[in-house]
Amino acid sequence: MSQPFNMHDLRQIARRVMVERGFQPDFPAAALQQANAVGDTTGGAAIRDLRSLPWLSIDNDDSLDLDQLSVAQPLANAVNRVLVAIADVDVAVRRDSPIDAHARGNTTSVYTAAQIFPMLPEKLSTDLTSLADHQERCAMVVEMTVNTDGSIAAADVYRALVFNHAKLAYGSVSDWLEGRAAAPAPIADSQELQQQIRIQDVVAQCMRKVRQTHGAMSLETIEAEAVFSDGALRDFRAAKKGRAKELIEDLMVAANSVTARFLEDRGFPSLRRILKTPKRWDRIMALAASHGEQLPPTPDAAALSAFLTRRRQADPAQFAEVSLAVVKMLGSGEYGVDVPGRRVEGHFGLAVSDYTHSTAPNRRFPDLVTQRLLKAAVAGGPSPYTEDELQAIAQHCTEQEDNAAKVERQIRKSAAALLLQSRIGQHFDGIVTGASDKGTWVRISGPVAEGKIVRGAHGLDVGDRVHVQLTDVNVERGFIDFVRAQ
Repeated sequence: MSQPFNMHDLRQIARRVMVERGFQPDFPAAALQQANAVGDTTGGAAIRDLRSLPWLSIDNDDSLDLDQLSVAQPLANAVNRVLVAIADVDVAVRRDSPIDAHARGNTTSVYTAAQIFPMLPEKLSTDLTSLADHQERCAMVVEMTVNTDGSIAAADVYRALVFNHAKLAYGSVSDWLEGRAAAPAPIADSQELQQQIRIQDVVAQCMRKVRQTHGAMSLETIEAEAVFSDGALRDFRAAKKGRAKELIEDLMVAANSVTARFLEDRGFPSLRRILKTPKRWDRIMALAASHGEQLPPTPDAAALSAFLTRRRQADPAQFAEVSLAVVKMLGSGEYGVDVPGRRVEGHFGLAVSDYTHSTAPNRRFPDLVTQRLLKAAVAGGPSPYTEDELQAIAQHCTEQEDNAAKVERQIRKSAAALLLQSRIGQHFDGIVTGASDKGTWVRISGPVAEGKIVRGAHGLDVGDRVHVQLTDVNVERGFIDFVRAQ
């Protein structure tokens, strides 16, 4: 059993790493003063009143920074109208204000095993600009008319006043949808809200099938979830996606695509989320070949998607490992700028050509920028950002997203090193997650952790399964060292 750990020490490490990676872990005094002065955020320009609709949120169990609500309305001939409400952060965070300057610098909330470093002061992100439980809030609404086959027949974007009728969590909703448990408490006594989720689930699955026919990846990566007991970190366990999370992801992908096209149609430049055609397609081909499959010699999203579907069906127990290998070889996403008449590359993994980030403005700065662009487009005004300004924002947000991932990974490694320090000399089975001139990395389970193969890595590549022995850890630096074992 792992030893209790002083979380204060891990928080100090997290703060140090944040600074090393170019983040401000604390809010400037001017930003806090601005947050304290924010009052009612439901006033302003005339907007639609949609509070009576049965809106609900589904997020992590402990999330208070709620960015989205959703609702579905059945229409004639089995067609559905789906509405996604996105928290109106701009109503409280004006451009170039102290809070905006801090958000523009950090660009994202950073979630570590030791501490969450929010992009916005918590008075806003978990309260006044959160679509909080049983609270009315201003929102940007993406409205979509969805055909029975999952295609979007019509769409619109506008401002509205909304009300969250039920705050739900991914795990309990997934258990209910998949028949493992009763309806979660917030909707146990409401047939209307239960029906809401079932309709949204059906629509989301139809939308997913449409994207998959175009090559969207059906991936199932394992996320490491910290387990605490009596204030001490005890373990890192694998957290699976679940049907409720897929439901929300599908609706958000659709909303982000509608948002991108909405701005394009109105002649606005916009930030786009891009995942370029993979450079390591040869390695993806080799991975498929190791499972007796053949992919075409040039990158083909539809062929890769079909391969992944077959692997999920053939070996569901090992599918997460195949998914992890593919994710690593696809590479990281980035931000770019789309200017009408001059297109940028789309998102290879989602198989969409028009895609932005707009659905998490409490947590990501690109989404707040997109929200300001949307507001200007809805109001018929000019773009609040020039192309050059958007280019600078896109580059900085890409860099900071990469830095945030490194912070989160390093603190996860520091925590895992703490858990593993009493297990030096033990053997583990793992999968190679990185291989370059800088080194070769392996991911193990029990606890879920990633470390470097410091000896015996020759010939290994991403996706290979390998047996390793733990030789050393360094909690302060987050180092976990393995050697290849027979």
